[in-house]
This record gives sequence, C-alpha cells and structure tokens, in this order.
Amino acid sequence: MLKINEIFYSIQGESSAAGLPTTFVRLTGCNLRCSYCDTEYAFYEGEDFTVEEAIRKAEEYGCKLVEVTGGEPLMQKDVIPFMTQLCDKGFDVMLETSGSLQIEKVDKRVKIVMDLKTPSSGMEKKNLYSNIDFLKSKDEVKFVIGSLDDYNWAKRMIEKFNLTGKTEVLFSPVFNAIEPKQIVEWMLNDKLNIRFQLQMHKYIWEPETRGV
Repeated sequence: MLKINEIFYSIQGESSAAGLPTTFVRLTGCNLRCSYCDTEYAFYEGEDFTVEEAIRKAEEYGCKLVEVTGGEPLMQKDVIPFMTQLCDKGFDVMLETSGSLQIEKVDKRVKIVMDLKTPSSGMEKKNLYSNIDFLKSKDEVKFVIGSLDDYNWAKRMIEKFNLTGKTEVLFSPVFNAIEPKQIVEWMLNDKLNIRFQLQMHKYIWEPETRGV
C-alpha cells in the first residue's frame, strides 16, 4: 500500500531531464524539515493506493517518464516494488530522494536524483553519505544553494567524495533566497564542471501552484 499525495502530468522542472513531459507520483510523508521546503503539504495529506492502482493511474497519462517524489518516497517500503514494476512495464523511472535513507535496494534501472542537504537547510546532519557508494553514472546529486557557505560546503563535498567522477552534479538556488546569477558567477570563477539549474516550473506557473 502507498499513501500518495498527488499524481499529475506536467513537465520536468529540474534535473538533466528538465523540460520533458513527466508523470509525477508524489508520496506522502517526510523525515526531514528543510528550512526552504516547498512541499510541506505533502507531509501528511494523501490517499491510500495499492501498487497496482497507482500504476494504473500513472498509465492513464500515456507518458513514458515517471518521477517518484515526495516528501521522501523511501519512507514507504512499498515504493521499492512500485518502482520495479513501473520499470518492468517499460517506464523510464526517476526517484527524487533526500539521500537521508538508504538507496541500496532501489532497482538499478531507476535514475536517482539525490539531494545532499546543505547547511542552510538545517538538515545537513541527516545526510547518509554511504549512499554515494550506490550511485550509478546515470544518477545525479543535487545541492540546493542558499548562501556562499552552502556553495563552499558543496564544493568540499564534491571534492571529498569525487562526485563529478561518479555521477552528474547539479547546483540549484533556493528560490527567492539568492540571486541565481550569483551562484553562476561563483561556478564560472571556480571553473566547476557541473550543471546549474533553475526550478523551471516556478517560472512557468506561480511558484506556489500545486500539481505542476
């Protein structure tokens, strides 16, 4: 059984898949409370679906790309077989996770976008760094940057764990907390070979719009 906050069809707003039509399955519940969280409504709100019901609902949109997100999807044990069954049915599956819970059992066909929590999130101590050992080259590590301290911390983590040698790395600004241009200038000055991204959906629709 899965507790699902919402299932909707939109474009991918982040990651290297940004701009692609995507079916999103947002699961209820999160073990973190980040200072900049933009999906607090997913902490508790949701309806119960069997794995089969959730797959049928996702199939209705006729979209090959499915992202499982939250909240924190890995809080729910049935999300593992859910993602595996989606893969078995031919979907391209992405998982958005905080990286605070183990990813080892996630089907290797799933593309993982793992968010390492920066100091300004208030959740830095929840990072489970052993997850880095299980990342694949097609996976991605995201840092949400809200300050120079966050930026410098992210640089240290990239170097410490050789992240650019393992997977793709993304920097994303905390929306309305820091000028995106500032992060880009730091990146260019430091010649960082990583991807900068904006939350595209927040520029297409109103930032607080749900279901997009």
